[in-house]
Amino acid sequence: MTPLDYLFSIKERLITDPNILSFHIRKERISIQDGFIRARLILADNTMLEFAEYFRVTEGGDIEVQTYSFHWADARGQLIKRWDNTPHFPELDGFPHHVHDGKTGQVYPSTPMNLFRVLDNITR
Repeated sequence: MTPLDYLFSIKERLITDPNILSFHIRKERISIQDGFIRARLILADNTMLEFAEYFRVTEGGDIEVQTYSFHWADARGQLIKRWDNTPHFPELDGFPHHVHDGKTGQVYPSTPMNLFRVLDNITR
């Protein structure tokens, strides 16, 4: 898969997912080796997901998301969850992957995320 293929798969999900009411791509960049996308989605339950992904081609030819942030908020802008891999919680299992829980204010270990996993998680 190329970065262009991956970016196309993201856009296809944005267009076809019935849980996404609208979206606005704020920034995108693509090259032969890597890419970046930043967008804001309005979901069917009137929550908002703002996300950014930087991805690149590995030596094996796969696409790997290098850095990401997925900020899911309610209609008033209050945090529900935020998944990211900013390396600021080295004590957590799965470092640097973690999730901020808006309800508890706690930070928990997570696994590597991408838009597809986050949307599937929100839908559940």
